[in-house]
Amino acid sequence: PYLYMWTSQPWKTQYWVREIMDRMYRPTVDGLCGNDDCGQMSAWYIFTAMGFYPVCPGTDQYVLGAPYLPYMKVRVGEGRYLEITYADLKGGAVLEFDMRSTPDKRRCFSAEERPYSLSCEQ
Repeated sequence: PYLYMWTSQPWKTQYWVREIMDRMYRPTVDGLCGNDDCGQMSAWYIFTAMGFYPVCPGTDQYVLGAPYLPYMKVRVGEGRYLEITYADLKGGAVLEFDMRSTPDKRRCFSAEERPYSLSCEQ
């Protein structure tokens, strides 16, 4: 669902991650929507609940979704808490989302905002 962020309809990311969280993850014995190989399904859930996701592992690029919970504080080490950028993940900060109840369907990527995978450079 995060790949919608690279289309002309990026708001579908927020819609589909919410649908998946609501329908596919439940607090029951069979509440996980598949095999949690190496914790990937759980990691997807935690990142999605925080409102962002590392779509391309190994890079410093994250895609914004929509936070699932009104408040989360993630400890990433002794006395260290979540940062938003890859380089600062080990430090700590407050991440705030200013969201609307309806999607901004006029939003599109400018050339400068495109992730490197969609750049026009060869």
